[in-house]
Amino acid sequence: MMSSKWALTALLGVLLFAAAALGSIVVAQDETAANRPVAVVAEQRLAVGDRGVLPLYASRPWTVEMPDITRAVLVLHGRLRNANVYFETAKKAQAAAGPLGAATLLIVPQFLAQADIEPHHLPDDILRWQLTGWQAGDAALGPRPVSSFEALDAILAHLANRALFPALAEVVIAGHSGGGQMVQRYAIAGRGEAALAERRVSVRYVVANPSSYAYFSASRPEPAIAAACPGYDDWKYGMAKRPAYLADATPAQLETTYVSRRVIYLLGTRDTDPDHPALDKTCMAKAQGASRHARGHAYAAAMAARPGGTPRHQLWDVVGVGHNGNKMLTSPCGLKALFDMPGCEASH
Repeated sequence: MMSSKWALTALLGVLLFAAAALGSIVVAQDETAANRPVAVVAEQRLAVGDRGVLPLYASRPWTVEMPDITRAVLVLHGRLRNANVYFETAKKAQAAAGPLGAATLLIVPQFLAQADIEPHHLPDDILRWQLTGWQAGDAALGPRPVSSFEALDAILAHLANRALFPALAEVVIAGHSGGGQMVQRYAIAGRGEAALAERRVSVRYVVANPSSYAYFSASRPEPAIAAACPGYDDWKYGMAKRPAYLADATPAQLETTYVSRRVIYLLGTRDTDPDHPALDKTCMAKAQGASRHARGHAYAAAMAARPGGTPRHQLWDVVGVGHNGNKMLTSPCGLKALFDMPGCEASH
């Protein structure tokens, strides 16, 4: 009897050790993938002033007049910088939207890292960032220290050109995972919406399954973790130590701007793994909750509880979907967020 119990205990120990080892391998593989050069660099280019050039995909040549385009959809890639994959996802979503997607221009910018430059023999003027710094609006490593938010500003300024887009009525800025982090922060700080608003072009932000959010107050869903975490309220998690792009505005001004903007949080109901290999596991992120789904609900609830609430913000659960950008953006709620297609039943 005792030997049988011992054998069972030993077997359980072996299984637990194997599971932990497998988890470590998965995390290591994910980190290795993020550090590898991208497989493909987008062929189209956009100058960000005179400070660098941003690669991007566009579904049609966008430097000539497009009188039929009424909507532009920007989709931001995740931490792997695989813009080609997200461009294919954007095209799938557009096709699924049918007639509602017909008059849409798709744009997928690519925020490269230093590791991508030499293997692809890219010229010196191509912008490149620290591996994940672009998600928070950090300055580029080269050729000049331009914020990734300024790169988005340049895209929106191009779209605001009525000589090229005389019928443009709406711009959607969407991102999944790391791209969702960037969209959420850009909705707080981005300056590019102003030129579109002058031309009566509406803008909305679609934040899908990010690992973390930028809070305006020092309160967190997990206060004990925050209390033991120096820097938990620093940017990109809070309002302290904000980068130069945000330096001219106070936290109160940034919050007012954010609340005034149309924001849709898209959260996969199965994105609940606290050990997901690509999940931000720093104490700054853990102070916001255990998983992406929990963090998103907690953040939306905290914003809704502020004085005046967030009447222009919505949270839509994407039922049955985990951390998968393709499934999120091509789901009924994803299609509603991008193209106003009916059929999303999980909104609240």
